[in-house]
Amino acid sequence: MDLKKRRKILEKKKTIHDLIKKASSIADPLSPFDSFRRYQNNDLSVYLESGRGDRLSSSVKQYIRNLLKTNMEGFYGSDWPIQAKVKRKEMSSADAHYIFVLEMRYGKDYETSTRRTCIEGCNQIAGFVHYRFTLEEEIPVLYVYEIQLESRVQGKGLGDFLMQLIERIASKNRMSAIVLTVLTSNALAMSFYMSKLGYRVSSISPSKANLPTFSAKYEILCRTFDSEAESVLENDEEPTKH
Repeated sequence: MDLKKRRKILEKKKTIHDLIKKASSIADPLSPFDSFRRYQNNDLSVYLESGRGDRLSSSVKQYIRNLLKTNMEGFYGSDWPIQAKVKRKEMSSADAHYIFVLEMRYGKDYETSTRRTCIEGCNQIAGFVHYRFTLEEEIPVLYVYEIQLESRVQGKGLGDFLMQLIERIASKNRMSAIVLTVLTSNALAMSFYMSKLGYRVSSISPSKANLPTFSAKYEILCRTFDSEAESVLENDEEPTKH
């Protein structure tokens, strides 16, 4: 490899590294999206708030653990104790960004000029999104680690709303794709992402490994925003046979 080409590759890597570092350091990724701070649908009224894994209170950590157990233990089965340990470690990372879904009391109107509306008027957390800015195959991506909602707020369009927000955050921070992992046993989640939102099974997903004895328990799904990300993360070409 000649020096000029090597320098170009290194410059590109540094640009991507700086991009992810900048995105990860933003105190409140929701700040450019005031119209997404509040969601209402019939009897549901919630407010969204940002959070960071290294700044979670003990009570919020406990809430996250409890909701993960309620929503995911059945899908993991006997693997849950191991997965629970992994998720406990992940949730407190400085790289972990959160969107917390906070239920509103009394249906108070949201005032964009102050956060006191939520502090005084929110009843309790009703769900969360855990996401990170990271690299996948040298592509800068927003990786959705978790989107977990209480059963009482499910089926009201909130998941769709949150994913719209996630796409805006990814675009604002110049990420080239959104990536997420879904258990194959979670048919509702698979249908939500693939059939409703149009996500595709990524070329880096276990099922694309093309191993005859491999039985995947999860799929890696993605939505790409540029041609390079599409060629790397959505390439469906079969490997050449020799």
